[in-house]
Amino acid sequence: MSYNQDKNIHTDEYDEHRSTDEETLFLNAVASGDIDYVRQNCDDHRFLDSTGVGRLSVDPVLNLKYHMVVTTALVTRKCIAKGLEPERAFRMSDYYIRKLDQVKTEAEVEAAHNSMVLDFTGKMRFINRDRGLSRPITRCVNYIYSHIYERITVSELATHAGVSKSYLSREFVREIGIPVSNYIREKKIEIAEELLKNTDDSILEIAMKLSFASQSHFIDIFKSITGSTPKQYRSQN
Repeated sequence: MSYNQDKNIHTDEYDEHRSTDEETLFLNAVASGDIDYVRQNCDDHRFLDSTGVGRLSVDPVLNLKYHMVVTTALVTRKCIAKGLEPERAFRMSDYYIRKLDQVKTEAEVEAAHNSMVLDFTGKMRFINRDRGLSRPITRCVNYIYSHIYERITVSELATHAGVSKSYLSREFVREIGIPVSNYIREKKIEIAEELLKNTDDSILEIAMKLSFASQSHFIDIFKSITGSTPKQYRSQN
């Protein structure tokens, strides 16, 4: 290979790259749950704008795939640092990176990227809403996260938080906005959604894993929260 050929291959090394300020703003928007900023970024097709962005492959589709892997890694680490449970964050990251095996066009890569950043932003929006809670409610929320696969009762939560059931029920609604039982169901269904997308577990296995009374009970709760049955959700995702 001649010197000139070698120099041409490395031409991108001398391109001026986009300021890191924009990247920082975007990552902070995702981590803070700023859904409007992130959605506008997607609507403006910023992911497809190659100005000031390094070329990672001469193939345009592969180039975008590489960039999405980088973005997913950055988003995952940023969200973990800001409070997203590591296991959930890595499951989400693995899921979206695996989706790249199925896409063939630049538009499909962009759609996968936008789904990824909006999903992380939505999760962080909910987490940030929970900040500034009183100590008893914070202890309850943490207990729910760490025992999500178990059957959780209000009595257990009240004992763990060191308060009465009536106090917990009243304060939970005041600080979170919904009854504690509803919150528990929502958290379980969030995990169920990820299991339906990321695993081959049967609907019955997922219901039992999340300690629902029965498969039919799980299906009823899932549909009431998501608007679709677990089977429909899996086929759509």
